[in-house]
Amino acid sequence: MKRLSPALALLAFAAAFTWACGDDDGNGAVTPAATAGTPAAATATKASGTVILATTTSTQDSGLLDVLVPMFQDETGYTVKTIAVGSGQAIEQASRGDADVVFAHSPAAEKKMVDDGNGIERVLVMHNDFIIVGPEADPAGVKATASLEAAMQAIATGKAPFISRGDDSGTHALELKLWKAYSIDPAGQSWYEESGQGMGATLQIANQKAAYTISDRGTFLAQRENLDLAILSEGDKSLLNVYHVIVVNPEKHTKVNAAGARAWSAFVVRDDVQKIIGEFGVDKFGEPLFFADAGKPEPAQ
Repeated sequence: MKRLSPALALLAFAAAFTWACGDDDGNGAVTPAATAGTPAAATATKASGTVILATTTSTQDSGLLDVLVPMFQDETGYTVKTIAVGSGQAIEQASRGDADVVFAHSPAAEKKMVDDGNGIERVLVMHNDFIIVGPEADPAGVKATASLEAAMQAIATGKAPFISRGDDSGTHALELKLWKAYSIDPAGQSWYEESGQGMGATLQIANQKAAYTISDRGTFLAQRENLDLAILSEGDKSLLNVYHVIVVNPEKHTKVNAAGARAWSAFVVRDDVQKIIGEFGVDKFGEPLFFADAGKPEPAQ
């Protein structure tokens, strides 16, 4: 068999390589990066897998997660599975290792989670406040009261219908704390009812029954156009509503997605995301639903 000269062999190799890789028109084989339409280096930075986010219903009912979650998923490649329940339930689930990261507003329960070793890296994210809302006619005269204590006493004394969330949420914990502080025991009273549901559903029940309730401002503003309820008491420092993010401890719960949890935690405190949080709701409601707090001292309560 006659051997090819070195020059002809080189030409044959070049032709075979060109055929295998395809021409400029896209025929033949292509690289994975070209298939994705993304440079290979950018593709390599994308994560994969699921991040289980245990959070309060207020972050979902206010619409904030509808903005933040898709942005996080697009940037990182993670898929977020959101469990929106009361803060107490969210923290309980995470403390069992059934979530990767917590985004809640129940300071006492959050601190216990960390003290028990189930959570780490608790970071301040944002705040808004709680408000007492009720029927515009205000039969208990709450709006005319001069203090939060007087407002709560007016509801109890007037036996005005009151809907409690009754779900171990941050809002429920705050409500129970206030009744206790003012020496009022509403349990079992004919005017007091527990919904056992999230903030959005509780507001709807209060609306249907012309009742009073305590709500976070964000959820109320987001649903106000569908409610015949008004803000009747606000501004007391006891009504401050502070949100933190907590990573579930991977040393205690080895199956959690610690990398994904830390990615979410870093995302929500990032400067540009904090700007989004601080401006959320302004265009629609004329005021922000939350105030961005990352990097600031804890708000005084």
